[in-house]
Amino acid sequence: MRCITVLGPSQSGKTELVKALVALEGGHSRSETAGHLALTRFGFMGEDWCALDVAGGPEYARMGGAALLAADAAVLCVAADPDEAVLAAPWLRAIEAAKVPCFIFINRMDAPKGRVRDMVAALQAYTGHTVVLRQIPIREGGEIVGAIDLISERAWRYREGQPSQLVAMPKGEAEREHEARAELLEHMSDYDDALLEELIEDHEPAAGALFEIARRETQHRDILPCFLGSASHRNGILRLMKALRHEVPAASALAERLGVKGALAVGFHAQIRKHLGKCVFVRALADGVKQGAQIAGAGLGGLADIGGKAGNDHLAAGEIGLTVKSDQLDAGRVFTAARAEPAPAWAAGCPPALARIVTAAHDRDEVRLSTALARLAEADPMLSVGQDPATGHALVKMQGPMHERQVLSVLGDDFGVDVATKVPEPRYLETISGAVEEHYRHRKQSGGAGQFADVAITVRPAGRGEGFGFAETVKGGAVPRNFIPSVEEGAREALGKGPLGFPVTDLVVTLTDGKHHAVDSNDFAFRTAGRMALREALSKAGPVLLQPIDRIDIHVPSVHSGAMVSMISSLKGQVLGFDRDPEFRGWDLFRALLPASAEEDLVMALGSATQGTAWHEARFDHYEEIYGREAERISKEHATAA
Repeated sequence: MRCITVLGPSQSGKTELVKALVALEGGHSRSETAGHLALTRFGFMGEDWCALDVAGGPEYARMGGAALLAADAAVLCVAADPDEAVLAAPWLRAIEAAKVPCFIFINRMDAPKGRVRDMVAALQAYTGHTVVLRQIPIREGGEIVGAIDLISERAWRYREGQPSQLVAMPKGEAEREHEARAELLEHMSDYDDALLEELIEDHEPAAGALFEIARRETQHRDILPCFLGSASHRNGILRLMKALRHEVPAASALAERLGVKGALAVGFHAQIRKHLGKCVFVRALADGVKQGAQIAGAGLGGLADIGGKAGNDHLAAGEIGLTVKSDQLDAGRVFTAARAEPAPAWAAGCPPALARIVTAAHDRDEVRLSTALARLAEADPMLSVGQDPATGHALVKMQGPMHERQVLSVLGDDFGVDVATKVPEPRYLETISGAVEEHYRHRKQSGGAGQFADVAITVRPAGRGEGFGFAETVKGGAVPRNFIPSVEEGAREALGKGPLGFPVTDLVVTLTDGKHHAVDSNDFAFRTAGRMALREALSKAGPVLLQPIDRIDIHVPSVHSGAMVSMISSLKGQVLGFDRDPEFRGWDLFRALLPASAEEDLVMALGSATQGTAWHEARFDHYEEIYGREAERISKEHATAA
């Protein structure tokens, strides 16, 4: 079996393309849908094929690397509109990172919105490999009625819902065909010295030799061939499928690309299913994947074929199946008999950026929710589950709103847990703006031994990011040495909540003087005195609210970089600059500083400003002061929530 992953922007016609490929030989297939991935097994000319159709939303482009773990080749489906070529940029980036052969299918040629050459040029802006046309359209009366194959120099006329018909070369197309063919051969000769020599000597290469060169150069990713058609009308589908049959490499090439010695299989997708638990989709890389066999250090449980066909107890090399009752297996892993190795970094996709605090709608479901999230994290490597430090509740990070809806649906439908979600609040802090002196006496007498502690402290601001410091300049034993640590401990307790309602940082407390009682002084009394002294001092020292500032790295197609400046400014951020991405053509790395409170808005603004093609990574950078109405609003909202 050979496997292709069909990728492309939303509304580009990927699902129609898969249906058209299946229909070439009567439509006999087995298929199933698992989340954002649809798997279809079909036959063509006596060979088994599997198509993995990835959902077209922009979030799924950032998750496409996982589906490419099982692919011998990728088919990038794009609409015939040069202005929409940028929508394919994230998919081309994922394909290049995975180093997988790629075929481009320019769909909807029955209603093109631009010239084919312009479409090729627009796609070329986002790949370091050469995009070449393998076909050119035949036009009659302004409509596209067929295509000419540039290697075989045969003309084909489209027929509605049927394979194209071989026709004589239209007289008016000969000159254009010769020009396009010469351009194709020139690109191919860049990677083949023998072909270059033939062209220099003005020899006409044989079609058979050219097809072989095309096969080799496509498999080596020297070229990205473009084919034309309309999936909904079944136009150009047979020619594409024949190219796939001839040029897609065998499954052994995938095993080499993954680079794990002794690999038996790769897990490329997982799903939690009711009554079955974790189900992992695997592709066998060698014989030996069978029920009960050792894989990843344990026996393999049940196996099912695509479409749920029962009775399958083994997978031949190259075949795809669904494993159950095999908790040692996870998506995003390459399995040998003894262990599970991490898949290459390109399969991990982009870091999840949309954060939500997730709580059970009913208190009785808290334990079930914790278990469900742990199982989901095992099955879906594109999300992360942690703990919100402020509330202690589960903090789930996902790729975007569509991914969020998918996760919440699984929690409700498969685990039976109703949940509520909330945007996490940034971790605001507060500090002081001036130095003060404070004296506090703690005295309590209620029968028996009393409590007495007297402390004098000075409090001053520290440098940003220095945290809390404690010193003492007590002379003459006014505060015995053994009680000084208790004063510091009390002061640290007071840092938990300042006058504005937030944890306090970046200040230095100095114990300057005090008094003690030979009988009534103890550690508890001095800890209490230290705590109360600092609390009173904080309200007098000019409390200031601090907001966290994140460093943001935005991965954005170059055509949208200009929009980033105004977007960051509107979110009260600071632009640091941008550079060309050294690894991916047509991409920039845009850097900025942004308040953590604006990150939720950034996710939405990025989608709007870049048509969903960009994404960002954030990490804490520093804290900075915030004053005025904004600080008042934050304090009031925090007090209300508390």
